[in-house]
Amino acid sequence: MLEEFEEMSEKKGQWSSKLGFILASAGAAIGLGAIWKLPYVTGQSGGGAFFLIFVLFTLLIGLPMLLSEYVLGRGTQSEAVTAYKKVAPTKPGWAWIGRMGVLGCFLLLTFYSVVGGWIFIYSGLGVAGTVIDPANNPSELFGKIIGTPWITLLGLGLFTLANVLVISLGVQNGIEKANKFMMPLLFIMFIVLVVRAVTLDGAMEGVKFFLWPDFSNITGKAILEALGQSFFGLAVGFSCLVTYSSYLKKDVSLPNSAGSVVLLTVLVSFLAGLAIFPVVFAFDLEPASGPGLLFMVLPTAFSQMPFGEVFLALFLLLFLFATLTSSFSLYEIIVAAFIEKGRMSRSALTLLLGIVVFIAAIPAALSSSTLADVSFFGKTIFDATDFLVSNLMLPLGNLLIAFFIAHIADKEFVKKELLMGSQMGQGYYSTYRLLMLIVVPIVILVVLLNMLLQY
Repeated sequence: MLEEFEEMSEKKGQWSSKLGFILASAGAAIGLGAIWKLPYVTGQSGGGAFFLIFVLFTLLIGLPMLLSEYVLGRGTQSEAVTAYKKVAPTKPGWAWIGRMGVLGCFLLLTFYSVVGGWIFIYSGLGVAGTVIDPANNPSELFGKIIGTPWITLLGLGLFTLANVLVISLGVQNGIEKANKFMMPLLFIMFIVLVVRAVTLDGAMEGVKFFLWPDFSNITGKAILEALGQSFFGLAVGFSCLVTYSSYLKKDVSLPNSAGSVVLLTVLVSFLAGLAIFPVVFAFDLEPASGPGLLFMVLPTAFSQMPFGEVFLALFLLLFLFATLTSSFSLYEIIVAAFIEKGRMSRSALTLLLGIVVFIAAIPAALSSSTLADVSFFGKTIFDATDFLVSNLMLPLGNLLIAFFIAHIADKEFVKKELLMGSQMGQGYYSTYRLLMLIVVPIVILVVLLNMLLQY
């Protein structure tokens, strides 16, 4: 079995360098999870204790799951669905993990693209300096944007078009080049914002809230959120990174690459907290403001500081870049799955997918306006889709991948692929296998059952 995957198809796209792969993987991970969702969930869950649990989950659960997807993708040189077929050729039913990943990415895009559209609109207004114009109340502006159908659909269309343009150019010329441009700019903008935030009067209260663990506010739901955040933050569970790593050369160290991606993801989450909570506390605002934290609370804060328009525009552009680099991976897993069948060109398939995603995302886009009265289990279409994907499908996907790697995949194949191109030895593999056999599935099951009991 080990020799079956040595040959790479000449037709297959490939990252031009290890750096390109790491930036693309980090781009897939660093998006709404790190910059939008983590801050407001941290604010609702008591601050530093939640962030500490998130980091621990990311290292103990997220990292081995990331490595597992890398092993399957680089080892088979195939997109998600085909990868599972190749590793377990006599058990074709396991290919449904890949199919579930494709479906999960599609469903995720139907609400992710809506938020991406909000960010597109806000970025344009931020650059124009109208978000914190005295004539605009931030809360009313946010309500107007999400509550006006044509504005929401315009943003959705722009975000979808940006993805279609990049993905249609391919792995090297599209995704890799876009990430090499956006990711360094993202870090530069983050550093500028963090320096400004921590130098505000009263900022240290925000730093203390974010970094000092207080476990009195930690609940079972908060622990579930932390686990879900580690999955969402690393883009694992839907086999996106199986597809990304299938474009990777055999001489690249998977442990080093995964470690770099985890480090960058935790770093961005850390910087996001340092950029947001000092500002919130400096202006005596509410850290537990929910999803509107970035769209309503922060504009209020930026409006009260010198050169606030400039810093807000920087933050919104940063947010847009991060959201786009993350959505690229969601599009790519779907495109790659159909390209493998060879029936359509990449450009035609990407355009068709963009149209389908746009149409499918319309109900979620109109959840705050025309379809506000439509609900499922007490949730709007947007919130219900978010819950299904983030709280059910992602943990289930990770659980199935963990079981597949630990019990179905050939142990020698996994070991060889994990250590290939790396200086890691038997001890590293043994630790990884122990985590995948026992720790990862137990933690996922406990948290998932706890969540189901609560609902």
